[in-house]
Amino acid sequence: MRKIVTLLSMVAGVVAVMPVWAQEDKLLAQARSIATEIPPKLLAVLQDEMAKAGPEGAMGVCREKAPQMAKAASEKTGWHIRRVSLKNRNPNATPDAWETAVLQEFDQRQAAGEAPATLEKGEVVVGDGNVRTYRYIKALPTQTLCLSCHGNPEHLSQSFKAKLHELYPHDKATGYAPGDIRGAITLKRTL
Repeated sequence: MRKIVTLLSMVAGVVAVMPVWAQEDKLLAQARSIATEIPPKLLAVLQDEMAKAGPEGAMGVCREKAPQMAKAASEKTGWHIRRVSLKNRNPNATPDAWETAVLQEFDQRQAAGEAPATLEKGEVVVGDGNVRTYRYIKALPTQTLCLSCHGNPEHLSQSFKAKLHELYPHDKATGYAPGDIRGAITLKRTL
């Protein structure tokens, strides 16, 4: 009889945990879907502006339109969405402690041979006051287009550097090569 009670307790415990797994799988799928929709839209807007006004004009896309796009997607989906980088240009793109740790992990994984485009992480994080939040982050590899503004500083035009210094005097976001992890798109939702 004792074995039956123990077995029933184990089965009940597994059944109680399964909905949590299912919920996390659903959250991961949602976050992944949202995170893969936004960057191509931003790149399309950047390409258009780059063709019209060059790197100086495209700077406004990342400065103004990208946060607007993230805000609109946040309002539409219920997730808090933003872009972050260890070498940020915009002070609002400074990663928090969780994002910093994951970005550093991504750098290590890339150095070990993993493709940056495949790097992602999703998990439930318990914060202050035992608030449970689902966090998701996906690496954003540097595209060729990005190098006009984020590449080797020696290859950036003087007019671009002047505008960059005016808008972002503490910029850290240059020196990238194609495929480098430029930053990440990060999403979170309180559970």
